[in-house]
Amino acid sequence: MSKYDYLGERYQFDYSATELATQAIRMGHQRSPEMEHAEPIYTTSSYVFNSAAEAAACFAGDIPGNVYSRYTNPTVHMFETRMAALEEGERAVATASGMAAILSVCMSLLKAGDHVVCSRSVFGTTTTIFSKYLARFGVTTDFVALTDLPRWQEAIKPETKMLFLETPSNPLSEVADLAALSQLAKANDCLLVVDNCFCTPIIQQPLKLGADIVVHSATKFLDGQGRCMGGVVVGPAKLLEEVHIYMRAAGPSMSPFNAWVFLKGLETLSLRMNAHCDNALALAQWLDAQPEIEQVFYAGLESHPQHTLAKKQQKKFGGVLAFRVKGGQEQAWNFIDATRVVSLTANLGDAKTTITHPATTTHCRLSAEEKVQAGISDNLIRVAVGLEDINDLITDMQRGIDAIK
Repeated sequence: MSKYDYLGERYQFDYSATELATQAIRMGHQRSPEMEHAEPIYTTSSYVFNSAAEAAACFAGDIPGNVYSRYTNPTVHMFETRMAALEEGERAVATASGMAAILSVCMSLLKAGDHVVCSRSVFGTTTTIFSKYLARFGVTTDFVALTDLPRWQEAIKPETKMLFLETPSNPLSEVADLAALSQLAKANDCLLVVDNCFCTPIIQQPLKLGADIVVHSATKFLDGQGRCMGGVVVGPAKLLEEVHIYMRAAGPSMSPFNAWVFLKGLETLSLRMNAHCDNALALAQWLDAQPEIEQVFYAGLESHPQHTLAKKQQKKFGGVLAFRVKGGQEQAWNFIDATRVVSLTANLGDAKTTITHPATTTHCRLSAEEKVQAGISDNLIRVAVGLEDINDLITDMQRGIDAIK
């Protein structure tokens, strides 16, 4: 007898063969005997058992069941199931933040003496994790240009165990050739780990392109309204079991409430990502035509060096762009300060458009040399394009241009 016999055939439907937009709304919800329509929030720290024998079997892992919400929680499991389906991975593990997802991958799959090759074009705090904290435990890292495939090859050593990157990159929208890097990783017995935060599985599925593991900051587009912190790791069950063991022991677990918020965010993910991409492309094209703008970084522009590659491995070009104004930091700050519609904040993936100065915010902890290598100049501005009317966004950008004319 199934534990779900209270459900009629209608509510035991398998959504795995449906399209992504449907899976993002329906996948993973196992209704309780209350027959709720919306996913419930299981705000409990622990769980009860029918007998001492059942408790012992659950704790030993001999039978399925919840033990403690640091280990598993039904609401969190719904989110994990849904994300695994969207990325077409065998399993997902949710974490308390995007950085917790990255750290969980590294702590569970690397050891002292291992070596990592990492893109220079990653989030500033990701660089700190590799260069400062993992280094304390004997894991060394070499940073290379994201699009320089020969340099990736040269940087690999016998002790290299992981290649780590974001694509598109933050904030310059560089695009990595995932198929080529996958071949390189497999040839050298390395794991290819891809931060898919900027695209989400609606726009790009790295596992299908050869990646071993995908990580997300769920705080960004997966939520979509800047409400909660969270992260998720997706990949094969064997590797994800190691990640889960670390998460269970170290405790960077996702709260049930945050998981519920992310489930609500996923319901509109397909609609939102398409709208983000359309707005970003229109804004990038407008900025590219302005004489006060030195350069626009967005893979949707035909002038972008990886435009053809992006068309091949992404469905669209993402919702984040960056541009350099003519001048230095003063002009960049003047541009930002003149805007009124967009929000001055470093978060991205929100329905509200955000603007920030990477050199003094998201990448402020990088050394001057590291900023130069990552292309983080004083006149660089990043815009995470939201869902407002595009004409209002263009008008707001015009306020910035008027301030630096």
